[in-house]
Amino acid sequence: MENAIPLIFQLAVLVMSVIIHEVSHGFAANALGDPTAKHAGRLTLNPLPHLDPFGSIILPFLSVFLGGIFIGWAKPVPYNPALLRVRNQDLGSAIVGAAGPLANIAIAVFFALAVRFSPFWAGPLGSSVVGALELMTMIAVINLWLAAFNLMPIPPLDGSKVLFSVFPFAYGTRMFLEQYGFFILLFLVFVVRAPLHLLGNAVEAILRLLIGAG
Repeated sequence: MENAIPLIFQLAVLVMSVIIHEVSHGFAANALGDPTAKHAGRLTLNPLPHLDPFGSIILPFLSVFLGGIFIGWAKPVPYNPALLRVRNQDLGSAIVGAAGPLANIAIAVFFALAVRFSPFWAGPLGSSVVGALELMTMIAVINLWLAAFNLMPIPPLDGSKVLFSVFPFAYGTRMFLEQYGFFILLFLVFVVRAPLHLLGNAVEAILRLLIGAG
């Protein structure tokens, strides 16, 4: 039971982080003139409209047992690229796509710096203080993971939208990636697993830099 409590806290942090991630997509699209997410009732931090049974609950636990980390997602926030007030739809999609990872990065930086400059380091650390510092560190780690994972340039992840806006792929190649990207992603995560090791090293290095840990 004691081992389950940290997992429950991690799942709660993950769920709220992916919800903020998705809501950020919606706010970015709304700011660019597309009210689709607003009309769909998705510009809210209420978890219920966002939860995906597989991506928000089953996959996180499965990923922990198979890969040792939490991976998950919420229901994608809908948007219409044609309504974005930008000349290039791919650029508009890239801006909307980047909003999610940027929100996670902002959360991670905030909590990592809160740990780094916490005044509690200067005095004796009680169990409650240690718990608070560990919680803030966990929030930073999970959000760094979400940002790094979602910036992988594989559909349906956000990094693919940035990739397509920078490099004009042939229509057939793009359709292939969008159709089979999810299966390619699962193969890389659960079979090859090398991308996760690379992301893990990057996340650890960034976290140590932010909290000033050597």
